[in-house]
Amino acid sequence: MERATIEEVMQMMLKEIPHGIAEELSLLDALGCELAEDLLSPVDQPPFPRSPLDGYAVRAEDLKGASEECPAVLTVIDEVMAGGYSNAVLKEKTAVRIMTGAPVPAGADCIVRQEDTDYGEDEVSIYVEHRAFENYCFQGEDFKKGDCLVEKGTPLDSIAIGIAASMGRDKVLAYRKPKVAVFATGDELVEPGQPLLPGKIYNSNLYVLVSRLMELGIRPVMMQAVEDNETVMGEKIKTAASKADLIITTGGVSVGKKDIMHGALEGIGARRLFWGIRMKPGMPTLCSVYENTLVISLSGNPFGAVANMEVLVRPVLARLSHQDALIPKVEEGIMEDAFLKESRVRRMVRGVIADGKVTLPKGLHSSGVLGSMMGCNCLIDVPAGTKKLEPGDRVSVILC
Repeated sequence: MERATIEEVMQMMLKEIPHGIAEELSLLDALGCELAEDLLSPVDQPPFPRSPLDGYAVRAEDLKGASEECPAVLTVIDEVMAGGYSNAVLKEKTAVRIMTGAPVPAGADCIVRQEDTDYGEDEVSIYVEHRAFENYCFQGEDFKKGDCLVEKGTPLDSIAIGIAASMGRDKVLAYRKPKVAVFATGDELVEPGQPLLPGKIYNSNLYVLVSRLMELGIRPVMMQAVEDNETVMGEKIKTAASKADLIITTGGVSVGKKDIMHGALEGIGARRLFWGIRMKPGMPTLCSVYENTLVISLSGNPFGAVANMEVLVRPVLARLSHQDALIPKVEEGIMEDAFLKESRVRRMVRGVIADGKVTLPKGLHSSGVLGSMMGCNCLIDVPAGTKKLEPGDRVSVILC
């Protein structure tokens, strides 16, 4: 059976998943998510006229002619702090001591900063004139009841979260981050920190995939290494499907005796979407659906897993999150180095792009090597049939 192209498998996968999962989220859980509703304020902000500074609430007409030589002397009839409220009504030649953020009492139409007074408590001498509504914050000055403050589709950053809180919202309808489970399969795998016995290797794939998800703002709900046992892996997938919107596995997808993913998925009745892509690395990638949960089984080769995370998994995460920003960006660049391997199928080559110039890292470029990815920020997308890349060649790169 002929393998599908990257574009064909993407269409298959995206048809199986929702375009965002909208839920009521607490404000802090919604950080980084896309808003799924317009936020209309139920209140004015501020909800009352308030003072922008520490000083005295007064009537401007009582300050006419005030100066240091001839201050206006007013009777202080009350004091009000932020969070408090004064029932006093200002009449001729009266004042209320007021602090920043406190409601302006009835009858006052301006605030005198305390530095322009003698700080009096029973009587206060004021040395400057004021216009009506000078140093005065009006009710609804920031926004009014019914105003749309944050529009649907807005990514919720700290300011948007603060605005939602300022209108009294403790929850918002937002497209939540997808819940992702990640499994690495292989009897040869040893967890970092444990002794490395003969024939074993450290489990790097699990950690590079999980940390990449976290870099993209997604914290997995499950992450485990699983033995090469079809029944055990099948049970892990069944458990994960009840918790996750997406399951990612790495390893066990080729045709060897311990490539268990085929049997594990068939054993639990998963529906296969595709096996194999016209792409290097990661050609044997397998994708299935189990009880409406997409299972993407990546190559066990480290660079194959990394490349397919960028090329295949990120667009899936973007759709589940309703965030196009997760889709990798593509740019053009000019090769500074030569890449001499023939690419009979479409190939992803690790690289570094800076100021439009593309260089290759030092070290091996095989799919089993992770170390030469250090410092790379792109994948060079080499078309099928390319004999080699030479310095000066124009290339398309996928930014990582």
